[in-house]
Amino acid sequence: MNKIKEFNELHTSKGLLFLGNAWDLLSALTLEKAGFKAIGTTSWGIANAHGLSDGELIDFDKHLGVIKTIVENVKIPVSADIEAGYSEDTNKIIENVLRTADVGAAGINIEDSLKKSNGLREISEHCNLLEKIRIALDHNGYKDFYVNARTDTYFQMQNPFTETIERAKAYIESGASGIFVPGIKESNEIKEISMSVNAPLNILSLPGLTNCNKLEELGVRRFSFGNALSDNIIAYLERKVDELLERKDTSLLYEPEH
Repeated sequence: MNKIKEFNELHTSKGLLFLGNAWDLLSALTLEKAGFKAIGTTSWGIANAHGLSDGELIDFDKHLGVIKTIVENVKIPVSADIEAGYSEDTNKIIENVLRTADVGAAGINIEDSLKKSNGLREISEHCNLLEKIRIALDHNGYKDFYVNARTDTYFQMQNPFTETIERAKAYIESGASGIFVPGIKESNEIKEISMSVNAPLNILSLPGLTNCNKLEELGVRRFSFGNALSDNIIAYLERKVDELLERKDTSLLYEPEH
């Protein structure tokens, strides 16, 4: 079974897909060894690992290099977070999607946020982009490549619920495989969106929104923790190096973790 087919089936088979988010090869291999069935890269984590902030500040070639290294060294499917496509030019975004497919990714996250200004792409504009992405993928041998359409309504709007459903339905009609709604927290809204949109719903972990079994009961098909793990690792590293410098004693490196 090829990785694209395998990744698609993970969204429809029994049980919620708990996606492990990696930012380098070590984190990816660790997630695979632990038993995660698929990996999603985190653009935030990749950017931080290169000393940058999130928001398409890293060179796309460098970003793609990380994705390629992960794909080539794990046996499970990998979905790549490519933010808003690393360009404002439609043709360039499509080229970046195809390049991501070419390195062996089974899918992408692509969002409707604007990067050089606040706000979201107009629905019609984003639908047009998704349609062109799907056509290009189909014409280049990547039928069923998983396009997870992320909408940032809950990050950018005061009352996002109604527009989220509108955007989600439109994105699916335009060729997206699934919908990603980061920032949503309320159980009734999650359930309503999962029932209203005829596609797998992906939710992002947040404080108080953490339990796979509860989310599955609400109709969620995919759950990811984004940059939360990489943030924890970075915070741990910072604490340890501060302690090392303060104590000037490396014994702490050999003390068991509690």
